[in-house]
Amino acid sequence: MTSAAISPPVRASAFRVMPGFNLSLGFTVFYLSLIVLLPLSAVFLKTFGMTWEAFWNAVSSERVMASYRLTFGAALIGALLNVLFGGIVAWVLVRYEFPGKKIIDALVDLPFALPTAVAGIALTALYSSNGWLGRYLEPLGIKVAFTPLGIIVALTFIGLPFVVRTVQPVLQDAERELEEAAASLGASRWQTFIRIIMPTILPALLTGFALAFARATGEYGSVIFIAGNMPMVSEITPLLIISKLEQYDYAGATAIAAVMLSASFVLLLTINLLQAWTRKRGQTERI
Repeated sequence: MTSAAISPPVRASAFRVMPGFNLSLGFTVFYLSLIVLLPLSAVFLKTFGMTWEAFWNAVSSERVMASYRLTFGAALIGALLNVLFGGIVAWVLVRYEFPGKKIIDALVDLPFALPTAVAGIALTALYSSNGWLGRYLEPLGIKVAFTPLGIIVALTFIGLPFVVRTVQPVLQDAERELEEAAASLGASRWQTFIRIIMPTILPALLTGFALAFARATGEYGSVIFIAGNMPMVSEITPLLIISKLEQYDYAGATAIAAVMLSASFVLLLTINLLQAWTRKRGQTERI
């Protein structure tokens, strides 16, 4: 038998439809730099032209601090509400069959497709003093339109799809056999939820929370109509940035934008690290 017959066959290189790693990585870095990094870096470069005193005065005035508290506070509350109720909506859409399910599933995406200005006008018409709901809420002492409560309502509305669409596929892929096994071993519904279901969907809930929170902090169109835009009361930070731009105070606007950008990045980074820790912990528990 010849050596050619007993020699192992030459392994063909793996066929790839897309270009090689170097070219793909180069294109990725170039595209992200062009679309993301350059615009964001322009904000910081404009801010670097200010003195520290001018920068601090621009970002720490009483009016600006009030807008920070309202923007991040309302975004946090809206995201938390969406984690709770968005998780319930995702659970119902995945685990139950009922008439009109496809219609409700499609309505979840409505805040994605609806122009933000239209959403703001619709919410204002609904919750104003003579609106469909506002006329019944105001006699009870609950004023929604033109108050911080209205901002929370608007941010909850636009953030709902992020949580539902993040949790929904995780629930669809979850192994129901584990829930049945826990029930057969005597576990209560609460124990099954805490020990089996919650560890599975927690990373998805954190992702949905992060996306809803990030979207809410920068939301503008749907908020300005229902907020009332009163300084120190219902003025959000994006509106304050627009106001400074209209006054040709570009340095002040970019300074506030830099603070918003930095705060959002830190919060998202923290949540991503928490997600990684949660996944690692879940894998360790399964092992």
